[in-house]
Amino acid sequence: MTYQAGRTLPLRVEAVRQFRRRRTLVAFVILLLLPWLLVAAFQVGGDPEGNGAPGLVTVATDSGLNFTAFTLFVSAGFLLVVAVALFCGDTVASEANWSSLRYLLAAPVPRARLLRQKLIVALGYATAAVVTLPLMALVAGTLAFGWDDMRLPTGGSALPAGSALSRMALMVGYALVSQLVVAALAFLLSVTTDSPLGAVGGAVGLVIVSNILDAVTALGDWRQFLPSHWMYAWMDALQPSIQWSGMAKGTALSFSYAVVLLALAFRRFQSKDVVS
Repeated sequence: MTYQAGRTLPLRVEAVRQFRRRRTLVAFVILLLLPWLLVAAFQVGGDPEGNGAPGLVTVATDSGLNFTAFTLFVSAGFLLVVAVALFCGDTVASEANWSSLRYLLAAPVPRARLLRQKLIVALGYATAAVVTLPLMALVAGTLAFGWDDMRLPTGGSALPAGSALSRMALMVGYALVSQLVVAALAFLLSVTTDSPLGAVGGAVGLVIVSNILDAVTALGDWRQFLPSHWMYAWMDALQPSIQWSGMAKGTALSFSYAVVLLALAFRRFQSKDVVS
């Protein structure tokens, strides 16, 4: 059989390899357990109380849909960031750390194809992570607090369950888009360093620094260019009438950063001297 570059490192093989990794199993176990831990916390602590206008915490136990929105709110800024950074930052750096990267290239797998296959699988697992959490939260919240209309945290009338589900899908979709910057930076660091921890930590550190800078109001409009500035723009979908401007700006910024960072990753890997 003649050598065909397009048949090397099939996506199925790479997906199975990554699925068997312990960090994959641990990450999904944590994501699946978190909603139940939150349910237990509300059951032990009782109904949340709030002062003034209702917020996501105050209405968290009103229905399964409200609980799902609350779970997304408390996890989007860190837990989902870590999960996305883990899948995208560990994928290439771990191969270099194990001294197996050069053997993959000697198969021979073209560098661009190897990177593309790993990126597709990494983004697939990152997407599964972001979607798994709210799905499990919806199951746990519905069992614990019932299936009912969604009470908006801004007050006003509740959303019918059907309309609330479509908005929930929009919120999760935007949360996924907002994580593209984290995924792209983690992937760039993954092809730059042989340390998986450094790649993952660098991407998470970006979000932490961005959040700190975003709190500096003296920066004014410059804060709008920070990667995390629009991370919670999906909350605009919880208004009586959806506000699109924040999500549109966040989507444009996230895609722009991701394209640049991924292009740098492919360029860096093409010229990298792989010795491990």
